[in-house]
Amino acid sequence: MSTPALAEISADEFHALEEKVYRTIEMLKAAREERARAERELARMRLEAAARNEELAGARAELGRLHRERDEVRTRVEKIMKQIDALAEEETAVE
Repeated sequence: MSTPALAEISADEFHALEEKVYRTIEMLKAAREERARAERELARMRLEAAARNEELAGARAELGRLHRERDEVRTRVEKIMKQIDALAEEETAVE
């Protein structure tokens, strides 16, 4: 049992429809491949971002350590300068 619409489709029309179906299938395959490529790229970029975040955290920790070290050195230098000033005042007072 065929419907009247199907009986009226010519071989050329059927071939054209068949070609459209094959093109659609190829487009779908290409879209799936592109999606897979994009997902791989996204995964790679996420790994890179995680690595950079770790580097950034390490750099921030190092910067904090260097700031503390600088402050400690400044305090020590100020203490030494006060001692030198005190010695210079004592020497001036003795003369």
